[in-house]
Amino acid sequence: MRNVKTVKVGNNVLNGKKIYIQSMLNKRSDDVKGNVEQAIELEKAGCDIVRAAIPDMEAIKLIPAIKEKVKIPLVADIHFDYRLALAAADAGIDKIRINPGNIGDIDRVKQVAVTCANKNIPIRIGVNSGSLEKEILERYGSPTPEALVESALGHVKLLERFDFDSIVISIKSSNVKNMIDSYRLAALKCSYPLHLGVTEAGTERMGIIKSSVGIGSLLCDEIGETIRVSLTGDPVSEVYAAKDILKAVGKGSGVEIISCPTCGRTRIDLVKAAKQVEDAVKDIDKNIKVAIMGCVVNGPGEAKEADIGIAGGDKCAVLFKKGEIIKKINEEDILPELMKEIEKL
Repeated sequence: MRNVKTVKVGNNVLNGKKIYIQSMLNKRSDDVKGNVEQAIELEKAGCDIVRAAIPDMEAIKLIPAIKEKVKIPLVADIHFDYRLALAAADAGIDKIRINPGNIGDIDRVKQVAVTCANKNIPIRIGVNSGSLEKEILERYGSPTPEALVESALGHVKLLERFDFDSIVISIKSSNVKNMIDSYRLAALKCSYPLHLGVTEAGTERMGIIKSSVGIGSLLCDEIGETIRVSLTGDPVSEVYAAKDILKAVGKGSGVEIISCPTCGRTRIDLVKAAKQVEDAVKDIDKNIKVAIMGCVVNGPGEAKEADIGIAGGDKCAVLFKKGEIIKKINEEDILPELMKEIEKL
């Protein structure tokens, strides 16, 4: 188990004992109303930390507007302009994402570090394949894991010069193997909390696959304190995908669906049933397994570890608990009967 230095982001404690889900607002930064509405949606979906791009001083107004409506911590995503970091701190931001080496001379780094220290605001250092310093890139020849980690730890040292150590690190790559290797190396070289993600992962289909492989592999290694599934699309989908990844590696909460791929024995519309159940339980905060199986040949037996489930018959199904059949139901009653039993659990 990795020994993680404790860093607080709002009321969230990053210390290796819980993994927090993060997402990012994707409305235009001058659309205050749209950003506030999206932040509320993300919070309702189960997002633990939300990030907003702050490209200019006009965008600072997002901070109080969003914080007034949601309870989850807000992160300001800032590039190059240290004055935006200072303004965000004054506006009540909970965390700042910035690369100290990209904001100018050392005095500017000091101003940001001192201000954040005085206001108990952590800083996330975000390094990716496109942000490597020229000299590091020339030395390694490409954005290798070693190059990415060296860059990240170089930014860390800039903050540590001013006794600032409330730091979170992310080392992202669109190359899944590079991403995994980079975080594994970083976990060996420092104790700061790590924010996991595959950057520019793509649209929902490939983005979820890449993120599941990258983030999931590291979580299985007990690496990672916060995660973000980066998708080209609605950020609410990122939150549900992150929750599913956590459940898949045994670190999440909520209902886990077990369903078979169907075969020639199937006599009910199992695909429809599975999707209906999946949608109905997505916001239920119970640590249970629900099985949706195509037939009674293997259904109750293969899914006996499930708390509740159905196995299809000919336009009907059997309802079972822990592998024991309790009743026969009509196909159209699958969803209501299952939900009724789930409520009892």
